[in-house]
Amino acid sequence: MQTDVSIHYSPFIIYYKYKMPTYVPSFYMPSEWQRELQLAIDNPLFLLKLLKLPPPLNLLPQSAFNLRVPRGYVARMRQGDPNDPLLRQVLPLLDETVEMPQFSIDPLNEQAVQTVTGLLHKYHGRVLLVTTKACAIHCRYCFRRHYSYQPLSISTVIEAIRADTSIQEVILSGGDPLTLTDNRLAELAHQLATIPQIQRLRVHTRLPIVLPERVNSDLLTWLTGTRLQPVIVVHANHPNELNHQVNQALHSLIDAGITVLNQTVLLRGVNDQASILIQLSEALFSQRVLPYYLHLLDRVQGTAHFEVPLTQATQILEQMRCALPGYLVPQMVREIAGMAYKQPIISS
Repeated sequence: MQTDVSIHYSPFIIYYKYKMPTYVPSFYMPSEWQRELQLAIDNPLFLLKLLKLPPPLNLLPQSAFNLRVPRGYVARMRQGDPNDPLLRQVLPLLDETVEMPQFSIDPLNEQAVQTVTGLLHKYHGRVLLVTTKACAIHCRYCFRRHYSYQPLSISTVIEAIRADTSIQEVILSGGDPLTLTDNRLAELAHQLATIPQIQRLRVHTRLPIVLPERVNSDLLTWLTGTRLQPVIVVHANHPNELNHQVNQALHSLIDAGITVLNQTVLLRGVNDQASILIQLSEALFSQRVLPYYLHLLDRVQGTAHFEVPLTQATQILEQMRCALPGYLVPQMVREIAGMAYKQPIISS
C-alpha cells in the first residue's frame, strides 16, 4: 500500500507527515499528539472550504512559509467569518509579499549573538537554544520565518553552556521545542541538569494552546524529572484560543508544579482592542496562568500588515491598566537588537 509521505529530520526527531493518511507503518506508532500533527492542514483552499468561506482576492496560495494549522485549532474558528481572529493568524495573504522599509529578515540580529550553531546568547544569565525548525502551526507574524536553521551538535551546545558559568537558565525555543519527542527532550533536560550553574529550564511553546494533546504524562515526567526548575511560557493571542481541552492542558502543567506564563503579540486585526486583551488576561488567570509579556511586533519582512501603531498600543495599555489589577496587566515590550533586555513600553 502506498501513501504520500515525507520524512522530516531535526536534531531530535524523525516524524512522518501524511497528506492522506491511510496506514501507520508497523515500526512507528505515533502518540495522539503526533497523529494530530500529521493531520494538520497545509492547503489554504481546503481550510477556507472547511470554514465555508470563498477564497479572498489577496490569498497567497503558495509560499516559502506555507500554511500549517492543526484541525483542533481550526475547530475554534468561526465558520463564515473572514475576519475571524484565529484565521487571520494563519491564513497566508499577498500582503506578506510586500517589502517594507524598516522590516528585515533578521530584525533582532540573532545571527550576531549565536555563540555556536543554534545557541543564542542575547541576555546576561540565560541562553536560548533553537532546538528545531518544526512548528505545529505557522503563525504569519513569526519573527523567525526567515531564520537560517542549521543542524545542531548537542554535545557542542552542552559544552558551550557548561563553559560559561554566567548562564543560570536555558530557554528551549525553535520552531517549537515541543514538536520533538519526549525521549529526546528528556535526554536534553538530563544533560542540562548535569551543568552545575544551570538552575532553570524554560520552554517557549505554542503547542499547549494550538495542540493541547501534546501535554501528556511523558511530557510532565521529563519536565519535572530533574533538579532544574521548569517554566513553560505559552503563547495565546486571543481568548477564543482557549477552550476546555486547552484549559485542561494548562491545569495539568500547573498541577505538576510547573510555572506557566503567557506571552502575547499585539496584532492588528487580531487583538488590537483593549477589551479583547482584558478578556484574555482574565481567561488566562482563571486557569492560573499569569500574563507575562505583550510584545509589539518584531519587524520581520512580510509581517507589516500586522503592526499596530505605537500610539494605539500605548492607549490599549492604558485602558488595560485602568480595568485590571496590576498583576493581570502583561508588560508591554519591544525587543531591540543589541539591548541588554526587552524595552518596556510606557502608556501615555
